[in-house]
Amino acid sequence: MAQVFHNKSKVIITCNKRLSPYLQTEVKDLGYEIVRSFTTGVELNITLTDCIRLNLNLRCASQILYSLQQFKAAGPDALYQEVVKMEWEELIDFAGYFSVTSNVDNPQINTPLFANLKVKDAIADRIKEKKGMRPNSGSDANKAVVHLYWKNDEAEIFIDTSGETLAKHGYRKIPGKAPMLEALASGVIYASKWDRKSPFVNPMCGSGTLAIEAALIATNRSPGLFRMNYAFMHIIGYDEQVFFEERRRLKDQVIKDPHLKIVATDLSDDAIDVSRRNARTAGVETLITFETCDFARTEVPQGDGGVVIFNPEYGERLGVHSKLEATYKRMGDFMKQECKGYSGYIFTGNPDLAKRIGLKASRKIEFYNGKLDCRLLEYELYEGTRRTTFKQEEE
Repeated sequence: MAQVFHNKSKVIITCNKRLSPYLQTEVKDLGYEIVRSFTTGVELNITLTDCIRLNLNLRCASQILYSLQQFKAAGPDALYQEVVKMEWEELIDFAGYFSVTSNVDNPQINTPLFANLKVKDAIADRIKEKKGMRPNSGSDANKAVVHLYWKNDEAEIFIDTSGETLAKHGYRKIPGKAPMLEALASGVIYASKWDRKSPFVNPMCGSGTLAIEAALIATNRSPGLFRMNYAFMHIIGYDEQVFFEERRRLKDQVIKDPHLKIVATDLSDDAIDVSRRNARTAGVETLITFETCDFARTEVPQGDGGVVIFNPEYGERLGVHSKLEATYKRMGDFMKQECKGYSGYIFTGNPDLAKRIGLKASRKIEFYNGKLDCRLLEYELYEGTRRTTFKQEEE
């Protein structure tokens, strides 16, 4: 157990549903081989030291879980007996703090909190037996974190190397109204045809997440630049030099003068103020042109095309609000008239409103925003007239 930073083991990197394809690309681009992929993540065979690098680099991930042990446990008592055998005194400081999270589907467990308590007690009892003192424990995820996966009688114990979710990238101090999660925004940008060089236009920018993520991606600024605490730092054997070397590498790879044209507009002065402040925290404020205006008055850079992305309100799933119907139609008109040569995108969780856009989507890319089934609708906005392109959605 003391060699976890150097021993290879199964590692599960989780993500929100439908982000897995983009997470897979990120992991491969970092040079890691994927053992298995599934709808909410990927499996690798790597060391805990490798997990440090992944934590700092991945945009679409949620948690990075390093497997310690698998065993059979029919009920809570058996779970306790297996966990208490593990050498926790080599992983968690007796003067430290840890928390337990879980994913439990066992007929004897009515609430995951009971399973968490069993694991907590086993770990604390083991460390007290070996070191004479019980470590503190609770629900905070900012120190050591242990994760239990338990389905029927199959149990597995992991170190959660991330702690606080990686899906939040750390720069958004002011979320704004109904913000898009940073990991989702990254996935949406990856799914688009943006080449990271041509203009990126984000009307209705809200708290600015899409525009900021676009600037971060284009300038190679990784999420690890905005965060100084991860759960792996609180495991015995952690070498802080590894973390700081990786962080230096992240700083060195930033593209300093990207010649980007990123435009973010919103009707709300407050939204633009929040966007500016978030962009400033992310270090990309000077790369984004912010303006308060109706989306239809957004100045779209002309030339060799680019990408325009809307993330409008979805309204109610049923009984579509007439004001939003008009807004969606105006979005379609704006893209058709002002964004010729661009690839247009509208992210929405309301298919009825999508019919009001008045353009034929060339792709419908599936996402979830929280638990809401959403689509990123892609429109090819050709120069000149292509009447078949602009016919109204029938679906």
